[in-house]
Amino acid sequence: MRGTSEFGASGDPVWIPGKDVRDRSRLLAAMRRWGMASLEALHARSIDDPEWFWRAVVEDLRIDFATPFERVRDDSEGKPLPRWFVGGHVNAASLCAHRHAAGPLAGKEAVVYEGDSGVRRSLTYAELDAQVRKLAGNLAELGVRRGDRVVLFMPVVPEAPVAFLACAMLGAISVPAFSGYGAEALATRLRDSEAVVLITADGTTRRGKRIPMKDTADEALKTAPGVKHVIVVRHLGDGAAMTAGRDLYLDELNSDPAPVETAETGSNDPLTIIYTSGTTGAPKGIVHSHAGFLVKAATDFAYGFDIHEDDVVAWITDMGWMLGPLMIMGGLQLGATLVMTEGVPDFPTPQRLWEVAERNRVTFQGIAPTAARAVMARNDVVTADLSSVRSFASTGEPWDEHTWQWLFETVGDSKRPIINYSGGTETGGGILVSYPFLPMHLGGFNGPLPGMDVAVLDQNGEVVLGEIGELSVLNTWPGMTHAFWQNRDRYLETYWKRWDGVWVHGDLASVESGVGWKLFGRSDDTIKVSGRRVGPGEIEGALLKDPRILDAAAIGAPDKQRGQHVVVFAVVRDGDVDRDDVRASAERNVGRAFAPRLHFVATVPKTKNGKIMRRAIRARYLGTPPGDLSSLDPSTPLHDIPIHEEIGDPQ
Repeated sequence: MRGTSEFGASGDPVWIPGKDVRDRSRLLAAMRRWGMASLEALHARSIDDPEWFWRAVVEDLRIDFATPFERVRDDSEGKPLPRWFVGGHVNAASLCAHRHAAGPLAGKEAVVYEGDSGVRRSLTYAELDAQVRKLAGNLAELGVRRGDRVVLFMPVVPEAPVAFLACAMLGAISVPAFSGYGAEALATRLRDSEAVVLITADGTTRRGKRIPMKDTADEALKTAPGVKHVIVVRHLGDGAAMTAGRDLYLDELNSDPAPVETAETGSNDPLTIIYTSGTTGAPKGIVHSHAGFLVKAATDFAYGFDIHEDDVVAWITDMGWMLGPLMIMGGLQLGATLVMTEGVPDFPTPQRLWEVAERNRVTFQGIAPTAARAVMARNDVVTADLSSVRSFASTGEPWDEHTWQWLFETVGDSKRPIINYSGGTETGGGILVSYPFLPMHLGGFNGPLPGMDVAVLDQNGEVVLGEIGELSVLNTWPGMTHAFWQNRDRYLETYWKRWDGVWVHGDLASVESGVGWKLFGRSDDTIKVSGRRVGPGEIEGALLKDPRILDAAAIGAPDKQRGQHVVVFAVVRDGDVDRDDVRASAERNVGRAFAPRLHFVATVPKTKNGKIMRRAIRARYLGTPPGDLSSLDPSTPLHDIPIHEEIGDPQ
């Protein structure tokens, strides 16, 4: 079975790249050097001959191994458990910090922190490398050894990438944790990873409100006795309770520790464990290695995003989301400047996102659909100078047409592509992308990333075109998780059980010649009405065509006659709107077959990185236990969702 090599967009694409975009493209330049006449030809060879392709990528992107690898892939433990770049040695700290500090980029800004409070701090590549080496030396003096786990519970201050790379330099394994976690969520990750050190901050702010991170850490540590040392970044500088013999301020560590050598980490040695919430509530520890993560991140940033050394990449992010480590591994490896933005796009000022872009001369601006809707709802004219911005980028959730058009036309003046990017923590990067050098349709993707044999499969596991099915990957690739931390069986059950030799990603998707690829939400959120399947994202996108609706979440509820019916929770811009007319408009936009039962709510419950928590919403509505809520954004409480029995909804 072979995947679908569908690239570009025909008919009437909304984005048509100019010669300048094509001339700049790193991937097109590489194709010319490799003698590839078309992207389809390159993609086919990347699948059929991974030994050639990944060697060519490593050479082209200067992913320098300290010890050359002997072969690209070893499948001896079975297809789901490949080992990559066998026999090689490479360390993420060498490629993301050391080499740039010793070269022409030493004085260039490497990382910039744009805080929720309006604070801006930065480090050059030389300063970044010096701090990485200093912290690595101090961690070694505290007894941290190769393979030890170090949890990073931090805002995206410059000390966060320093800590991530210092762990890498030692051969220790970083465990980034979301800065908004509560004590039990943090404690779970401390215990499961068997961490010996926690690096945190005294606190941070969110919408101007103090978040007491050290207090949360102290509570978590009560049930994580394996942690021997806690290093505290003096971020707010307003004091924190410190436990003698355990807690140390970062700025009070040895100012001149004994130098340590960069560990000769093997290609498949663990670099980081990034936890994601599981459907059962137990978090999954996604394991990424030095070589796999380096190669996948560089491939996606260079060939998918077209990032060069002169780029400034900005995104609202967190170290506990996949995006934080991915920015470090991709952006810093390629010598770009990272602007790691904390908080929300419209605080401390309504124009905050655009002001950050202007202040830092951002060239590549990431923005999620949820964030775009929040900014769009203010109806403010963009006053900042966005002339430096070359592209927008988005990941994590599907677009609705109205918001996409607003960003592309109103903000971007129809001159900047929106690079859609979809993958996951488990994939180490992207599966699908919107290549900026190809035409693209509204809100979709115009091709799979290099080396990814991607297809949409129907319920029988057959490749389909023009139908909604399971987004699947038919091969393996560098950057994919090395199973789950201490739980190989759960990894195999999650991704490889449904069809033999097929990675089932868990997203609903479609692909059609001339149209491209589209995503419709998680497949386990699929709604089935009278035997017909529809993704919640498709319902929500149709509803958001009505400009009176600001946000929406769709779920399926049990129905004795039809199996399920559609229930939608909608946030409207104006509380005095004619609700009956909104309901009528919703039925017209969605279609009578899937006409929703519409409830008006104050907020739609989401994770702290903006993803709709449909399973929790459905559980709340049906009156069943909601499961793990550690990632719920407290500004979008679950109690905003009505319980069907209390409001008299029939089943």
